[in-house]
Amino acid sequence: MINANKSTLNKKIEILDLGMQAYKESWIFQKELLNKRSNNEINDTLIFVEHEPVYTLGKNADENHILQNYPENVQTFHIERGGDVTFHGPGQLVGYPILDLRNYKKSISWYMRSLEEVIIDTLLEFNIKAVRKDRLTGVWYKDEKIAALGVRVSKWITMHGFSLNINPDLNYYKSIIPCGIFEYGVTSMSKILDKNIDLELVKGILKIKFLDQFNNNHLTNK
Repeated sequence: MINANKSTLNKKIEILDLGMQAYKESWIFQKELLNKRSNNEINDTLIFVEHEPVYTLGKNADENHILQNYPENVQTFHIERGGDVTFHGPGQLVGYPILDLRNYKKSISWYMRSLEEVIIDTLLEFNIKAVRKDRLTGVWYKDEKIAALGVRVSKWITMHGFSLNINPDLNYYKSIIPCGIFEYGVTSMSKILDKNIDLELVKGILKIKFLDQFNNNHLTNK
């Protein structure tokens, strides 16, 4: 049974904070919520979670992008999102929006750019000027990725989402080719600012940015 702190800050989007949660358990939970959202049994929902160390591979991922030196105690999962291989672990904030895009815009590219904008706006609050890169999904600081995105959309209902590196152990990325991109590295807020960052503070700001972004684009508000 998932234990979640439920926040009803907004009548359209609910926030569920799972805290630290094993990947498989939260994956199953996402699928349950997707089915409930498809049947209009729940509102649009944003899940926040931290995971124990894990590598996940999207549906078109190249298994060779997990290198032979990867830690044997780190589980790997093949999942139904887009994208290649990525890492989740402590110190990283993961967000799984379960949204019906018919309430916003029926465009996956619009949705992806909106998630990137939420993260860019959040980082700017910490004086980190993050950007997009042409033809590459995610959020970047100079030539290093600070946030990865990978989603699945089924009948316009979303699952999976984004991960923002706050204080993770970046050594885990040495055992993969993150997102299948060879030429660029990976960074974190703590690496950029040279200090430990309060994950709860980041979560609170990101929550506000997310609600602003999607409430402002909800069809009932137009």
